Amino acid sequence: MNIGGQAVIEGVMMRNKKRYAVAVRLPDGKIKLMKDKSTFFPKYFNFIFIRGIVGLAYTLYDGVRALIWSGNQNLGEEEKMTKKEIIGTIVLSLMFSVLIFVVVPFFSARFIHSEGLLFDLLDGLFRVGLFLAYLIAISFVKDVKVLFRYHGAEHKTIYCYEEKKELTVDNVRKFSRFHPRCGTTFLFIVLLISIGVFTLISGPWYVKLFGRIALLPVIAGIGYEVIKLSDKFRKSLLVKILLAPGLWLQKITTKEPSDKQLEVAIASLKAVLD
Repeated sequence: MNIGGQAVIEGVMMRNKKRYAVAVRLPDGKIKLMKDKSTFFPKYFNFIFIRGIVGLAYTLYDGVRALIWSGNQNLGEEEKMTKKEIIGTIVLSLMFSVLIFVVVPFFSARFIHSEGLLFDLLDGLFRVGLFLAYLIAISFVKDVKVLFRYHGAEHKTIYCYEEKKELTVDNVRKFSRFHPRCGTTFLFIVLLISIGVFTLISGPWYVKLFGRIALLPVIAGIGYEVIKLSDKFRKSLLVKILLAPGLWLQKITTKEPSDKQLEVAIASLKAVLD
């Protein structure tokens, strides 16, 4: 059964179809675990493209739950986020993402050339450029550096499990921190797909802009299917070429973890396998 994961605050979340687990390193050095059932879409959603949209929504939901729980473990009771604060943070984050990666590239491209294929290509190039600039910028933030090390620990641990090796620190340490099913690779594929899909939108500028926002779930669904196929044909040269830019980006979004961080990732994965 495929295992997915996510770096969280001072820890790692692992997830399969049945359950997910979050392990974090507490300030006193101990590892704390939380386990729960995974939120997974019913079988009647298991149709091409639809399963990607619904599945990603459920994955995001579990990921946000994991982030909130992990963050609260290192805060005092008076500092923990309320439900209203959590919802507000999620909404603001989504609005910020649309603004930076859809609205800003759109009007930047219009400033140079307002119509035709050149406009669509410029829009796509600005979107990719902003994404790269964002990743590079946050990689210098101290807390994000720690997060990226846990991201590396997550990948190494999943690789060790997929190769059917015993989940020990010594074994896990030997594996690569670059994984083809990483969310970074998925996001880059989504950016590339968006360039092609957005060229199909015609009409006044406001139709093109709101069409870009409305089609984001559709593009995410297509990206899910591409990642699913690439995992099936991962030994193909064409697939390796397609995934290469996403793996290169993981040089930014993953860092070599410490043994203590590997211990946390291993604890999370073992909790899911139990």
